[in-house]
Amino acid sequence: MALKMHSSIAVHVGDWIKTELFEPQNIRINTVAEHLGVSRQAISAILNGRCGLTAEMASRFEKVFDIRSETLMRMQSTFDLAQARTHTRNLCIQHFCLPNRSDTEQ
Repeated sequence: MALKMHSSIAVHVGDWIKTELFEPQNIRINTVAEHLGVSRQAISAILNGRCGLTAEMASRFEKVFDIRSETLMRMQSTFDLAQARTHTRNLCIQHFCLPNRSDTEQ
């Protein structure tokens, strides 16, 4: 049985990066953007939750901050799924029943 995480637990990876890495060390967005070779807007969009973290950007963060890109991508995926479940909770969609294999082979 799979455990279900409450959507309030899912945190956007950008918010986590901001509060756990940038703020405690007083790291500026401009500094990180230059170091990563990306625009300030790209970093700002991630940190403020306006866009999701890509695998490429996760790899860049891994090289700079020594945090596994798989961990960052899992955080992003968990957040995305929680958001999707919130939006699809009230959809009226019925389960799709596939025919039994033995029924179709005869």
